[in-house]
Amino acid sequence: MSASPLTDFRRLCVHTITTKPWSIEEACDRYAASGVRGITVWRQWLEGRDPAVVGQRLRAAGLQVVSVARGGFFPAPDAAGLQAAIDDNRRAIDEAAGLEAPVLVLVCGAEPSQPLSRSREQIADGISAVLDHAKACGVKLGIEPLHPMYADTRSAINTLAQANDMCRQLGDPQIGVVVDVYHLWWDPNLEAEIRRCGQMDRLFAFHVCDWRTPTEDFLTDRGLMGEGCIDVPRIRGWVEATGFDGFIEVEIFSDRYWAMDQQPFLDKIKQAYLKHT
Repeated sequence: MSASPLTDFRRLCVHTITTKPWSIEEACDRYAASGVRGITVWRQWLEGRDPAVVGQRLRAAGLQVVSVARGGFFPAPDAAGLQAAIDDNRRAIDEAAGLEAPVLVLVCGAEPSQPLSRSREQIADGISAVLDHAKACGVKLGIEPLHPMYADTRSAINTLAQANDMCRQLGDPQIGVVVDVYHLWWDPNLEAEIRRCGQMDRLFAFHVCDWRTPTEDFLTDRGLMGEGCIDVPRIRGWVEATGFDGFIEVEIFSDRYWAMDQQPFLDKIKQAYLKHT
């Protein structure tokens, strides 16, 4: 018997950064007890832990590890920095493999001392440098374009078109894209580019939250779905029109929500997921 659409959380995934005050162990127990079925693990939640052991615990609780966040940050002003980034991404791939996560999300990075075009070249070179290791580990690499306000240091990939172009340039099915509504909702070409990445079979993940108005902080004031101006259901429709039927991942950076009891916040996430996603 299929679950009721009013109580169906089988495609709901929550990022550990969303419930930042909880350890990975508490997040595991609380998500599972609340009926959440997917978890994306941020790397800091693995510090001091064996990823394989963490992965076993998550699966034993009934959770599917959807992805690991985050790799990337490839650009650097010198050779030592470029190599350090490659080495760190190889470690991130190893962590994802230990968790048995299918995707490593790439926040690609940017170097403010150089042109964006140079940073984009370094991103392509960095992904190419770790691609064979990712293949050997069975981990896909998901390029996540970030809002242009982050183009100084966080990412020189700022539109879905740029991410799609890089996938086409690199030409390997192990490389795809991550669609995050917070970063892409404003783009007038979004529907066409979502369709395009679907045609290339490169749509690896879908992240949701909302853009609060007024926004008090461009990093740590994201809203629950339905609290802002993003038409999340419409974008979800575009994503699912490509055939995507994977997890819908709630990724919220919010000082307001991190300051509250996280269990009521998780309950709010579930309600917003059902009503506004």
